Amino acid sequence: MNNTLTRKTPWHLWVVGVLTLLWNGVGIMSYMTTRLGMLESLGMTPDQIAYFNSYPVWANTFWALGVWGAFVGSLLLLLRSRWAVTSIAISVVGLIGTSLYQHVLTQTPESLQNPALAILIWVTTLFMLWYAMRMKSTGVLR
Repeated sequence: MNNTLTRKTPWHLWVVGVLTLLWNGVGIMSYMTTRLGMLESLGMTPDQIAYFNSYPVWANTFWALGVWGAFVGSLLLLLRSRWAVTSIAISVVGLIGTSLYQHVLTQTPESLQNPALAILIWVTTLFMLWYAMRMKSTGVLR
């Protein structure tokens, strides 16, 4: 099929777009709660709050790229924009930087460690990238 042709929106694009938008909305809430200094209201301990407050600027930048890139990528998928691929690729870069900081360069407090969640974030983000690339290559994204 010619990649320049625009195809009808498949039903699964709506499912993937809406579900990932909701999933990434949780990431945005987590990021914003942290950046706005509202962690105490969530019942976090002073040690947990200190850990998040100790993030260097570069780690916060990667975290922002990860969550905002994924959220915008979900929106762009729903809008059938080819820029979804770029946005989600940026989120992968953000996830790499955040993971490097959290799992290699610093000691995350045991109370904040959740390997299952970390794996789920990676699987979801990589799936989103694969899916967006697939939709672009089949002419769904324009």
